[in-house]
Amino acid sequence: MAFLSDKKIVELKITANEIRKSIIRMLVEAGSGHTAGPLDMADVFTLFYFHVLKHDPKNPSWEERDRVVLSNGHICPVLYAAMAHSGYFPIAELLTLRKFGTRLQGHPHREFMPWLETSSGPLGEGLSQSVGMALADKMDYGEDTKRYIYCFLGDGELDEGNNWEAVMLAGKNKLNNLIAIVDRNNIQIDGNTEEIMPLEPLRKKWEAFNWHVIDVSGHDFKALNEAVEEAHRTYEQPIVILAETIASKGIKEWEGDYKWHGKSPTRAEGEMALKELDLNK
Repeated sequence: MAFLSDKKIVELKITANEIRKSIIRMLVEAGSGHTAGPLDMADVFTLFYFHVLKHDPKNPSWEERDRVVLSNGHICPVLYAAMAHSGYFPIAELLTLRKFGTRLQGHPHREFMPWLETSSGPLGEGLSQSVGMALADKMDYGEDTKRYIYCFLGDGELDEGNNWEAVMLAGKNKLNNLIAIVDRNNIQIDGNTEEIMPLEPLRKKWEAFNWHVIDVSGHDFKALNEAVEEAHRTYEQPIVILAETIASKGIKEWEGDYKWHGKSPTRAEGEMALKELDLNK
């Protein structure tokens, strides 16, 4: 992984802001979709697609690429925006989100976009899929595997029991080629996670299953990069990065409000949000 310079951090901040603007435009045009998660994960996805990932947008099926599994598929606007801005497909296509016949379905779908690693929608499945991929690479390449399986999860999604079966299996098999990234924004569709179904002590739960746990701000590029570097230095354990984020990050009026989990902005709200993001240049 390349050195993250101060100049690069500035570039990443600018890109993340552009990705947030694309997310707003997509959701307004679609008239439906999820807002909070995509906005709060924009910094994380920017770091990955523009600095961390071993990938080639011009050759999406490159065998040695890292694998990206989006388990919480409803935040796909940020995945699509990061992919478009990094060159997988034209940025203009983002405005087809959720339209009839589009490649950009409301949840990622490999039938429409083959270079996605998985289809997702039902929560709780992505980590199991990722464990399978990581196990397969260990079987094929042993400790010589040269790529990582990155699985992005929502914190509310951790209510799903299937996740914890996957956590247990990964810990047993010491899958150090598996890195999970949890969007710890503390909200889910019905309210605050700690009121709906408390997750804390979340770190201790992952550690109990023999995972290496890293706590980090999901909006600090330097700290995020250091977390990934620490993950890459970890042996004989799978790794989870608990990324503390602010729901709807970038739009002050919406930040931290769980009601934005599953709704899209109106045109007027979108114009307000874009003006605010323009001030972040």
